[in-house]
Amino acid sequence: MERHGTEEEWREDCAPRRVLELFATKWTSMVLHTLKARHGGSARTGVLQRSLPGISKKMLTQTLRDMEASGLVTRHVAGTVPPAVAYHLTPLGERFVEPVEMLYGWGRANADALDALKSRPTSRR
Repeated sequence: MERHGTEEEWREDCAPRRVLELFATKWTSMVLHTLKARHGGSARTGVLQRSLPGISKKMLTQTLRDMEASGLVTRHVAGTVPPAVAYHLTPLGERFVEPVEMLYGWGRANADALDALKSRPTSRR
């Protein structure tokens, strides 16, 4: 059996593991996609929540905080009453949208393969 790669290539801080860790929750990729595809890279919190059926306000807030801490989005607060909070993709966030869009495109083109998957216990995410 041919062996591909070395153990060094699969260490905990290797690029493939870091990418997968970033997208460990479904909401990170969905927020990136929604910001880019539906809102041109910028949206207010309420608009984002309405664009993401199934996400709770708490989960959206946590996801956006994590994304802000990672440098994928920036948070802008307008001095209105009540304050209008908007999130914008950063240049780094724009780079991470590309693989998300590729994956989502593959999913749309291969819906039959997704339908053929056997059901499994509900994930925690």
